[in-house]
Amino acid sequence: MRMPDPDANTIARRARIARDLKRIVPGEGVIVDEDQLRAYECDGLSAYRQPPLIVVLPSTTEQVSKVLRYCHENGVRIVPRGAGTSLSGGALPLADAVTLGLGKFNRILDIDLENRCVVAQPGVTNLAVTHAVQDQGFYYAPDPSSQIACSIGGNVAENAGGVHCLKYGLTTNNLLGVELVLMTGEVIRLGGKHLDAGDYDLMGVVTGSEGLLGVITEVTVRILRAPETARAVLMGFPDSESAGDTVAAIIAEGIIPAGLEMMDKPAIHAAEDFVHADYPLDVEALLICELDGPDAEVAHLIERVEAIAKRNRVQTLRVSASDEERALFWAGRKAAFPAVGRISPDYYCMDGTIPRHALPTVLHRMTEMSRQYGLRVANVFHAGDGNLHPLILFDANTPDELERAERFGADILRLCVEVGGVLTGEHGVGVEKRDLMGEMFSEIDLAQQQRMKCAFDPGQFLNPGKVFPTLHRCAELGRMHISGGTVPFPDIPRF
Repeated sequence: MRMPDPDANTIARRARIARDLKRIVPGEGVIVDEDQLRAYECDGLSAYRQPPLIVVLPSTTEQVSKVLRYCHENGVRIVPRGAGTSLSGGALPLADAVTLGLGKFNRILDIDLENRCVVAQPGVTNLAVTHAVQDQGFYYAPDPSSQIACSIGGNVAENAGGVHCLKYGLTTNNLLGVELVLMTGEVIRLGGKHLDAGDYDLMGVVTGSEGLLGVITEVTVRILRAPETARAVLMGFPDSESAGDTVAAIIAEGIIPAGLEMMDKPAIHAAEDFVHADYPLDVEALLICELDGPDAEVAHLIERVEAIAKRNRVQTLRVSASDEERALFWAGRKAAFPAVGRISPDYYCMDGTIPRHALPTVLHRMTEMSRQYGLRVANVFHAGDGNLHPLILFDANTPDELERAERFGADILRLCVEVGGVLTGEHGVGVEKRDLMGEMFSEIDLAQQQRMKCAFDPGQFLNPGKVFPTLHRCAELGRMHISGGTVPFPDIPRF
């Protein structure tokens, strides 16, 4: 679908802003060519696309500060963008906004083994942090499946998790400090190399704020000693209910695995065809349970997990005999998303979180929804903490299939809230879940969240149109910065 050509006013405005930004970011740091802008028209939620007005690519915190100050003083909206791997449309551009790309912020600034932390620029990939310290026996625990590509700054913006977040926590639990540029251009530091920051927990506010409060230009993360031993148990079950009961029983017995992941039959077959991880193909559900720590402790916990699995009708059970085999078990799980892409022209990756005990109920209801909407679904779960990633399979070239996939996904998220869960575990709200926020939050809740937005960005220039279903001007929320009224959402074309 071709976007309409810009009008004369837009062309003139773009030229003026581009001219001014080139004084701040010289050389090739400002992109205005329409073909080049297409590279930034979407993030991982590729069903929604919109070329930005301009893209600016600063390489220093000072340049970021000057860009934001300029936009603040001239009423220009800003959309921050990291690696563009967001699956909720968090980095979706706006036609009248500057996209601020942080791809040049790609250096690790300090490795401090004594204080067990790494200071990195936001464009450094998640996996690069571990690569930088693994020779010294350390690693960075949060490991999203996209860790080879997703950036550490984006991880902070979305509070990303990963297969090892059950034991070691999400990004927020491994974050020590950030450098943040406010919309006014002011540069502030929250936290540092010390364990806990004093005063208000502003770093907790910034983590998961989806680019609405400021632009992160530096991140300090905690690194951990690699465990003495890590082994994975691969378990196949005749149905998802038995696998879910096993997950609940493992946690109920006080065992906290490093990772506890689940896949259903369509996901198992897709991953095995792609990675050849030697997964059993005659089972309906697969669990991967990793246990780490001292040798004796791991051996004892494996025995207990095996006993629990046998009580819950496990069909196949295999314990990794080497680090290579353990890595192969995980390779299939971490490649589940691209693997599913081989069996369907398109898929829609969902993200919601539920109480563990509700897993069998939710799986049963999703099966019914699959029949209702006439669309297949492959399920991948961070089963230990109840974070679901259903992959709805569809073909965008078939009339109404995208719309059906979106309705199917919305019903899954409503179901998550219905059983006591939440709309997102790690992908964020963005534009994908924006109109579902009322399913989980009252008007009072949403107003309070928007007051926090107003405290950081009273002009509402940063990433507008994301997260909030109804955006009120700050004056309506008790902060007299702008006259009353509702801020209209920008149009977001869907393909």
